Amino acid sequence: MNNTTDSSLCLDGSPLTIADVDAVAQYGMKVHLCDEAAASIDSSRSIIENVAGGPDPVYGINTGFGSLCRHKIDAGDVADIQLNLLRSHAAGVGEPLPREVVRGMLLLLAASLTRGHSGVRTIVIKGLIDLLNADIVPVVPSRGSVGASGDLAPLSHLCLVLVGEGFATQGRGQDVTSGGEALKAAGLAPVTLAAKEGLALINGTHMMASFAALTLRSFDRVLDAAMYSAAMAIDACLGSATPLDERIHEARNQHGQKHVARRLREALEGSTILPSHAEDDPRVQDPYCLRATPQVLGAAFDAVEYARGVVNQELGAVTDNPLVFEEGDILSGANFHGMPLAIAMDTLCIALCHVAGIAERRIYWILSGHDAENQVPVYMSPSPGLHSGLMIAQYTAAACCNEMQTLATPASIANIPTSAGIEDYNSMGATSAHQLAASLRLCRDVIAIELLIMSEGLEHQRPLVSGDQVEAIHGLVRSAIPPLTGDRPPGPDIEKLAAMIQRGDLG
Repeated sequence: MNNTTDSSLCLDGSPLTIADVDAVAQYGMKVHLCDEAAASIDSSRSIIENVAGGPDPVYGINTGFGSLCRHKIDAGDVADIQLNLLRSHAAGVGEPLPREVVRGMLLLLAASLTRGHSGVRTIVIKGLIDLLNADIVPVVPSRGSVGASGDLAPLSHLCLVLVGEGFATQGRGQDVTSGGEALKAAGLAPVTLAAKEGLALINGTHMMASFAALTLRSFDRVLDAAMYSAAMAIDACLGSATPLDERIHEARNQHGQKHVARRLREALEGSTILPSHAEDDPRVQDPYCLRATPQVLGAAFDAVEYARGVVNQELGAVTDNPLVFEEGDILSGANFHGMPLAIAMDTLCIALCHVAGIAERRIYWILSGHDAENQVPVYMSPSPGLHSGLMIAQYTAAACCNEMQTLATPASIANIPTSAGIEDYNSMGATSAHQLAASLRLCRDVIAIELLIMSEGLEHQRPLVSGDQVEAIHGLVRSAIPPLTGDRPPGPDIEKLAAMIQRGDLG
């Protein structure tokens, strides 16, 4: 396995983990190439060099690319075509990708090439690692990939910097320089590409996989916060603990549902609010938004676990084409196709809709004043009419949910052929990635709104207290946001809580 320490990650060809990607992309962990990876890298490279000058056409080595694969390239031009490939394929548009996504792309690309099936020289891999360690972040336009044949346009912009072209920033500054200037400032030399190396650099799923890995890391934080906010809602709304009974969930036998019910029971353990209305309560059943939380969030949890499995496998993949094998075979296939990632990310967008959607219903329920048994004032207003309280926070949650519903239309179900029809079934996984990132931000805001409102709801249940875990989360909320004593803009409070969720402060 990759040798990870507190300060560095050594690439040896083994699968990365989502935590590895997060540590390098978000937090700047240094990366090195392990010595033991050199043998397989050098072996595959020697196979490429033997073929490059030969008479037989081999795709990507001495031929054109895509629909131009029937065009044979002269032996003297097999290196030049690699640089031309980066230049011609750097056709992206739109705002630049976030720096952490770009750093994740560099790491995933380096790790894939290290597995010894791509036929590149070690100098190419070390060049990518040097960019990471110098914190040179290529400027990569966000649109241009159709999620098949690799993330061609984004990876071309990424790798132009490796050869001293394109544009980049260095460190966390926003000043954009040319790729050549960025390399020079860091004391690095441009890499001169040899046969197949340009194709190996751009013919992979590394933008999609970077998005997916980083999103899953953030998804876990949002889902954790959603479970705490749901538990807090049960007590803030004077909900029943009966729907959390373990026997109910064993009877359904859904893994995620059982997991969520257990988490909610644990969060509410020690509550004095629950027994306060356990008897003689005229309400026979709670609304679905409280009663069906384990079923809904459990289904989302199961979807996350499916997606996590897909991404973990991709973090150990080689998505280049053609691939080089020890026997000397060079095989053309389609490992660059992004459909596994596209379907997984589309599924996560659907799951997020339900995480946010049921939270918005709980927000609506407690603010509406419909529950006569609960003494929480309508809209949490200190003086209804004079003060509107948190009325409009529910509007914001509803707006976020509506936008998430549009983002949940699967990108992967659409297809537009490219490359004169030879690339006739594309995954559109890059669009799935963008939709997922946007949906996650919106979901985080909805859960922040629920935490804001349910924390206020708990204030109206005093002197009774919720479970120990819920009270700990309530304390974290109150460390940043005071109780509502009169109307004030909720926006800044929501932003503070969303930032706490993103950092994992509530985990």
